[in-house]
Amino acid sequence: MTQALSFEPAAIEFDHYLATYPNDGGRYELINGSIIPVNPSGEHEQVGGFLDRRVWQAIGQNPYLIPRTCTVKPFAPLTGYKPDLIVLDETALPNEPRWKKESTILQGSSIILAIEIVSTNWREDYDRKAGDYEEMGIPELWIVDYRALGGRRYIGYPKQPTFSVYQLIGGEYQVTLFRAGEQIQSAAFPQLCLATNDVFAAAG
Repeated sequence: MTQALSFEPAAIEFDHYLATYPNDGGRYELINGSIIPVNPSGEHEQVGGFLDRRVWQAIGQNPYLIPRTCTVKPFAPLTGYKPDLIVLDETALPNEPRWKKESTILQGSSIILAIEIVSTNWREDYDRKAGDYEEMGIPELWIVDYRALGGRRYIGYPKQPTFSVYQLIGGEYQVTLFRAGEQIQSAAFPQLCLATNDVFAAAG
């Protein structure tokens, strides 16, 4: 009797991912050795575009950059993220060995702010990315859950659209939740005037 053999797909190494997948016209993340296509909805892109404009205004004369595309390499092996929006400290980029040729960030200290806009795979944002960004030492993370998709342990009950601001304090993230009718408070951009209602309404 012949027994069928099953083969597990080989894990993708980070260098292979970086050299191959970001350059074929699509957008992908590498999650624990697996290539994950990123296909945001139109609403998702509208929220991202709104935040991009508002953050650019808040940057002012600071030596900050919002790259068109950027890969963040956390300490987790076989993993690379494409944040929905990221603000970099341009003065730190000469110390990033993979930035110039590969637009890749290895050090959390080079990042002013990372933003993740929640989609149906909300566990990646709340469970995996927040932990990896904390470990890297990224000082501030926004998780924008305009459709209230996240688990109750993250956004509370009853579930409602929530804008979560994670700030690194003593090496650990402390989170503040902002809901409808509130003004968002950011340590990265203390002068930023940003209301949750405007963010959530950007989805149309």
